[in-house]
Amino acid sequence: MSFLVEICIDSVRSACIAEAAGAGRVELCSALSEGGVTPSIGLIESVKNNVNIPVHVIIRPRGGDFLYSDSEFSVMRRDIDMAGEAGADGIVTGILNRDGTVDIERTALLAEYAAPMSVTFHRAFDMCRDAPRALEDVIATGAERILTSGHARSALDGAQVIRELIAASGNRIKIMPGGGIDEYNIALMANSTGAREYHLSGRRQYESMMTFRRKGVYMGDPRLHSEYTLKTADAERISSVIKILESIII
Repeated sequence: MSFLVEICIDSVRSACIAEAAGAGRVELCSALSEGGVTPSIGLIESVKNNVNIPVHVIIRPRGGDFLYSDSEFSVMRRDIDMAGEAGADGIVTGILNRDGTVDIERTALLAEYAAPMSVTFHRAFDMCRDAPRALEDVIATGAERILTSGHARSALDGAQVIRELIAASGNRIKIMPGGGIDEYNIALMANSTGAREYHLSGRRQYESMMTFRRKGVYMGDPRLHSEYTLKTADAERISSVIKILESIII
């Protein structure tokens, strides 16, 4: 296959749907509303036991910025260890310095610690001060790929920067566009960037099967989500993206 579609998931159900729809890999997270944080060991093991495609696990100890304390860095190292023991095929991580540059030293330590698992530098890249410099810095960490929206709100908006990153990277690192990619813009993304890997969620929303619903009590911010509205990977959306890519990429 000359292209790969990675699906961002947060459940065993979504992992199975993604594989059945033709995804080549999944990125496993929890708390997708926070941009994804490290999932539980139980979830990693369950996903690995239910799919045959590679499972990459996000190593992010909390939401918010990517400037981590020494104690948070220790948590990340331990999470990598546990993810590897649970069978993860790769990790997705990244650390920044206070000034918006890549923390090469500590990210490289995580990459070294994760070996032989694959390492993706996640969208912390899009929070860096300068894309060309960040590209060289991430390459220096030993990461295998960069997940990026091209320093823009969406990968479509950042398509030109993504294309420039791909050209500048040569064969030194893979550039994987992600951020708002779906069946409606994948053709434009493929033609605009020439990327060979794409990252998306391909989710749909559905209603909880709960018949009793407590009103006025919330587990989080009710403006952001409802306990009775769930999201999962959608096979039709994912397969649509793959079919479009098959018609474009040879």
